[in-house]
Amino acid sequence: MAKGNSHDFTSKRHNSSFHWTRKVGSDENDDVSSTHNPLPDHNNSKPASKHTPSSSSSSSSSNVITQKRKLQSFAVSRLRSVIATLSRARPGHHHSGLGSRVVGTLFGSRRGHVHFSIQKDPNSPPAFLIELATPISGLVKEMASGLVRIALECDKGKEEDEGEEKNKTLRHGGGDKTKTTTATAAISRRLVEEPMWRTYCNGKKCGFATRRECGEKEKKVLKALEMVSMGAGVLPETEDTGGDGGGDVMYMRAKFERIVGSRDSEAFYMMNPDSNGAPELSIYLLRI
Repeated sequence: MAKGNSHDFTSKRHNSSFHWTRKVGSDENDDVSSTHNPLPDHNNSKPASKHTPSSSSSSSSSNVITQKRKLQSFAVSRLRSVIATLSRARPGHHHSGLGSRVVGTLFGSRRGHVHFSIQKDPNSPPAFLIELATPISGLVKEMASGLVRIALECDKGKEEDEGEEKNKTLRHGGGDKTKTTTATAAISRRLVEEPMWRTYCNGKKCGFATRRECGEKEKKVLKALEMVSMGAGVLPETEDTGGDGGGDVMYMRAKFERIVGSRDSEAFYMMNPDSNGAPELSIYLLRI
């Protein structure tokens, strides 16, 4: 009886192992068949999800990067257009980029008026050249008596006032923003480009000063002074100094410190070689 039970138990174990072997083998065969089948089963296969979390995050990040690149390229193009507009509005003034140290020259014939020029260096063309109504002899007397303060004042034009009002309106969110370029061009004139100035010397009104283009006579004087970095003297009246019968040319050249207060105010202080005491000559430009 015991032998019959053990035989049945053994046969059951054999049958169970046989079925497990068949099952594993069938699974392996299914995997192999699914691997070697190049075509998917349209009846049994489930549709894959269209969006996964990783793909959605990567697509959103790529969209953000693309938008940033578009904004950067748009900003660069706008900046280039503004620079091009300003350069067209002010042709011929590529030399007007002055620094904090400039070369200032006062010159004029003995029987003529004072000319004052500002240059970036002795070899560069003048960025600012005016003719004062003051005779050169009168300025020499003033400088011999002590410190000299020359104030040059000009008025804001009507277009400049209107342009500033438009810019204020645009900054506060009002008005037509398409007129920004027009308003900017109306006030784009630099202070050293003003044509007419009222002149005050040590508080006394001395007529008017006029902006001049650098003509042949002025070019010859500045050419003769290229080797002079600082000092005062007299140039004999010759063809090289543009002599026109007004006598010898008196000059004074020095380095000036340029201080910009705003777009409507600048100051030039003559730098003393010993760096002691107040500057002997100061020139102020004011647009009021």
